[in-house]
Amino acid sequence: MSIKLARNDSRRFFVLTFIWLLVVGANVRADDSQKPENFKRVLFLGNSITLHAPAPKIGWKGNWGMAASCAEKDYVHLVTQALTKSQGQPPKTLVKNIAAFERNYASYNLNESLKDAFSFKPDLVIVAIGENVPQLKSDEEKASFKASVDELLKLVQSESQPTIIVRSSFWPNPAKDSALKAACQQAGGTFVDISALSKNEANYARSERKFEHAGVAAHPGDRGMQAIADAIVKSLPK
Repeated sequence: MSIKLARNDSRRFFVLTFIWLLVVGANVRADDSQKPENFKRVLFLGNSITLHAPAPKIGWKGNWGMAASCAEKDYVHLVTQALTKSQGQPPKTLVKNIAAFERNYASYNLNESLKDAFSFKPDLVIVAIGENVPQLKSDEEKASFKASVDELLKLVQSESQPTIIVRSSFWPNPAKDSALKAACQQAGGTFVDISALSKNEANYARSERKFEHAGVAAHPGDRGMQAIADAIVKSLPK
């Protein structure tokens, strides 16, 4: 009788232990799957929407993404704030205006002009360009622009293996955006299509306040910047 009870107790112990291990293992796997990517160094490469120094001649007095009402409301700062909140600490950031690359992509010296960006060794790169690229009127020009973006992303990856996000233009252009998308996919990045934002007048700065210069007014305002930031944050790996 006592031997039988001992055996039953032993079996019960092993069964309960097995169940406990299954539960603990499941919880560990669940925690792992929910753990977000931790980005410590973020590189933003863009144009005036990303960063523009004061330009009194066109009535722009800020030193952040044109034409947000303040630095904290441009998409760069909004993305950084979202990462800080999700990670519990702010990432180091490097913000570069590469409009010169857009305008002269075929002859632009990436190694010389963006040496600091490549040596920054980011683990997240957000590329927001296209608006200043001249119209791509031929297949040769489309291929040349894509090749230049290919080289840009290749050099960004030369010092580290960052997560790459490339967004389409705020002022959509099928030729430019298709080249950006192809280069992004070739680099293993995530392409974020924000073309729909331009269809909503509320996303333009001119809908929020008056500007001296029509070009500044055509930039995304606070609502537009928030929408861009939301699209980028949503695309980040979870």
